[in-house]
Amino acid sequence: MHPSRTAEAKPALTSIPIKRFVERVPGGMMTLPLAVGAIVSTIAPNTPRLFGSFTGALFTGSLPILAVFYVCIGATVSIRSLPGVLKKGGVLLGTKVLLGIASGILIGHWLGIEPVATGWFTGFSTLAVVAAINDTNGGLYMALMNQFGRPQDAAAYSVMSLESGPFLTMVTLGVAGLSAFPWQALVGAVLPLAIGMLLGNLDPDLREFLGRAAPVLIPFFAFALGATLNLKLVWKAGLSGLALGISVLVLSALFLACADRLIGGNGTAGIAASTTAGNAAAVPALVAAANPKYAAAAAPATVLVACSVVVTAIAAPFLTAWWSSRISSRQ
Repeated sequence: MHPSRTAEAKPALTSIPIKRFVERVPGGMMTLPLAVGAIVSTIAPNTPRLFGSFTGALFTGSLPILAVFYVCIGATVSIRSLPGVLKKGGVLLGTKVLLGIASGILIGHWLGIEPVATGWFTGFSTLAVVAAINDTNGGLYMALMNQFGRPQDAAAYSVMSLESGPFLTMVTLGVAGLSAFPWQALVGAVLPLAIGMLLGNLDPDLREFLGRAAPVLIPFFAFALGATLNLKLVWKAGLSGLALGISVLVLSALFLACADRLIGGNGTAGIAASTTAGNAAAVPALVAAANPKYAAAAAPATVLVACSVVVTAIAAPFLTAWWSSRISSRQ
């Protein structure tokens, strides 16, 4: 046999099927990097400052990666699908707001404004529940939709992003003091997606080029997102935080999946939106600043909402993957 042919027959390195293993885990491209980021951030929180440079940027760069992800996702969205984007985003947003209002009325009637003072659920409050329900983890939602949904499902978050911040929580709680969203923040949330849509609809080659990049960004964004989570918060919040996270996920998934199915979806987008955004942890303090009556509830609510962020970020991908697999097997 010719020497060159012999060399070609033998691989230079032993092949390890890492990608195949990751894809066997439900939502693996999202959940495993997210878990690694959370573990590293919990065990060695000073890692970004220790190494700095590109390594530090990878730990703290979820927003830039998400901005690029928006452009790539936008490029795959056809102008013809815009009515569907507005419809799905509006329905999911409206359902979340109504669920928050209903929870606020029910729990508020039971607990009032003050947090629970003693017992297993010490610190539990109406403020914590409403803040945890009202804001969806947009990056996680879009990453899950890129893997289990359609481009227009991911693009629906451009409408759902209106729930970010304390405004809807204040409205839900009946607190006055914030009249409108800053227009710059709203435009900034939609602009990368709009630029991607413009480029993709003007040039089919750009649509294909940018669209192929979207799945590649998922594990990097997931790692950066996980690096913002501290698993110690779950232990610190105790049973209250764990119960809040599970309740938010289960109740939101139930109502949002039903709403998604009513408008022609299969429920996957609704389940993927059943999370708590990381910036929701700042909402209790902002609400307390607007209305001092919530001052006592703000500190424990911050910890509880942060715990809900961790619990829903870890559990939602598995629930979404399970539901998507169930739907696929039926079809």
